[in-house]
Amino acid sequence: MSEYPSEQEKAIIQAAEKIMLDTMARYDPSHDAYHVQRVRKTALALANAVPNTPDLLTIELAALLHDVLDKKYVKPEQAADPYAYFLPFFESMAKDHGIDLISDGRARNIARIVENVSWTTEKKLRQKGLWIQWHEECIELHCVQDADRLDAIGAFGIMRCAAYSSITNHALHTPPHDPKEPESAIQHFHEKLIHIRDRLKTEPGRILGARRHKVLLDFLASVDEEFEVASALTSTKIGP
Repeated sequence: MSEYPSEQEKAIIQAAEKIMLDTMARYDPSHDAYHVQRVRKTALALANAVPNTPDLLTIELAALLHDVLDKKYVKPEQAADPYAYFLPFFESMAKDHGIDLISDGRARNIARIVENVSWTTEKKLRQKGLWIQWHEECIELHCVQDADRLDAIGAFGIMRCAAYSSITNHALHTPPHDPKEPESAIQHFHEKLIHIRDRLKTEPGRILGARRHKVLLDFLASVDEEFEVASALTSTKIGP
């Protein structure tokens, strides 16, 4: 097997990275280029750790492009057809670098991964009974999904949640039953983030997820303890 990436593959990766950098510069710190680079690194690490190595170029390109059409930042019509959106890129890569991802089917798979990587998309598809065999079997999808979700938990996940709450002007924490509680950052932990560990799809992803899940639980425990300062003081001896 030839070593990855080849010079042609490197050129395609660099072109995709430029698209990503130009796009993510417009987004907030919760979904910036640093997030994408972490997802790329983790996705490739997962791909190299699973029993049968999947297509690394598909994974790297999908990881680099996975947030370019994030529905939180682009118009619905832009996000509606990732394949059509990225088709000019795939066409130019075939012409300029001699790897025809369209003919070999990888372009369609990359676009499909981009379209299906998000937690919300998976949740909706499962609710509608539209989660199909491809979703269950595409290891390239699983590597990118797990990498993206791993970056939503643990230390980076905590910082990203706070950053997105800030940019959307949502409270970080509220007293119980406060009207703003449903949209607070801490509520997002309870509704989504603490459930991510159980939805990771690769074995190496689950190993990483267990560690990062504990970081979330420890953090939430600290938040509760700090909020309930009176209880903490009564249970702690102060002074000699």
